[in-house]
Amino acid sequence: MRPTGAMHIGHYHGALKNWIRLQQDYECFFFVADWHALTTVYDEIEVIGRSVWEMLIDWLAAGLDPERSTIFLQSRIIEHAELSLLLGMTTPLGWLERVPTYKDQIEKLSHKDLATYGFLGYPLMQAADILIYRAHHVPVGEDQVPHVELTREVGRRFNHLFGREAGFADKVKAAIAKLGKSDGKTFELLKKRYGEQGDADSLEEGRQLLAKAGSLGSADRERLLGYLSGTQRQILVEPGALLTESPRLPGLDGTKMSKSYGNTLSMREEPAALTKKVRAMTTDPARVRRTDPGDPEKCPVWDLHKIYSDGSTREWVVKGCTTAGIGCLDCKQPLIDSIIAEQAPIRERAQRYLDQPVLLRDIVDAGCDRARVVARETMHEVRQAMGLAYR
Repeated sequence: MRPTGAMHIGHYHGALKNWIRLQQDYECFFFVADWHALTTVYDEIEVIGRSVWEMLIDWLAAGLDPERSTIFLQSRIIEHAELSLLLGMTTPLGWLERVPTYKDQIEKLSHKDLATYGFLGYPLMQAADILIYRAHHVPVGEDQVPHVELTREVGRRFNHLFGREAGFADKVKAAIAKLGKSDGKTFELLKKRYGEQGDADSLEEGRQLLAKAGSLGSADRERLLGYLSGTQRQILVEPGALLTESPRLPGLDGTKMSKSYGNTLSMREEPAALTKKVRAMTTDPARVRRTDPGDPEKCPVWDLHKIYSDGSTREWVVKGCTTAGIGCLDCKQPLIDSIIAEQAPIRERAQRYLDQPVLLRDIVDAGCDRARVVARETMHEVRQAMGLAYR
């Protein structure tokens, strides 16, 4: 996530709540994309520095657990930049120019000078961010699927060009021996079934066997995955898009909630400020007077009720609005109460890190150390594959 300003409730419901669920079932890497922020706000660097720590506090206060997940800063893992550079040697320029968000962002941010290599190349750096951790899944909304597909293409091209490993057969034999006699025999049988019969179940069973093999390092595991599927060694893993529900929250003016529009409710809004903002929020334009009936589907406040209010409250809103039985301020009050109630524990958990900033720094340092180990292992394999491991 890019540190370009205070996090708002759209970030919480659109991404963070999903991240919190994912960390229960997956080994997750979450990082502050400060290099990515420079692609569009290179002329406002003070915003980045101010936002990094506030955003991390929001993550932890929302429920990200540093004991379950690796939380770190992109710019502290220099290997991201190295892999991005090396991938750029073989990535066709046209692949970057056709990314849907490229022209879209150029138009939306026309007030900024984005005719830079950094902005054009940010999808490739994003690919490096993913590929360096050999990620199998990337949680995204539908609008980000093209970025994951580009990452897959970049990884596939790299493996095709550099995956012809010297001594591959001998290294596979040694890796299978590490599985032990029983699992090694089972793996060879699954490989034979898939190779001779195209049995997809055997391929999946083989992948599961390797995933559970604690005796294998990541290099041997990827080597055997390539051997199993018949592609030699898979140096960089092609990730899949893990589509996630991302409710679109309206801003205070009825348009999309966005920091650039100045229409947000922050994740840790002061209750008095929150109350004032919601009470002034745009409603159905047909309700000019208190006695005019309205249509909830034409009111952005209703979209927030769908997220924050229970069934009985929503029924009360629909009936009261359509019959003019309640006014707009009446409608907004239970919404205000629900948002304040949701944010109370977030504000409480955040205070710990505000009072003791060293705790936050320690979490980031530990996360960077864990991420760096994985990144360096991948880069060792990448350098060897590209002939850059000579001395």
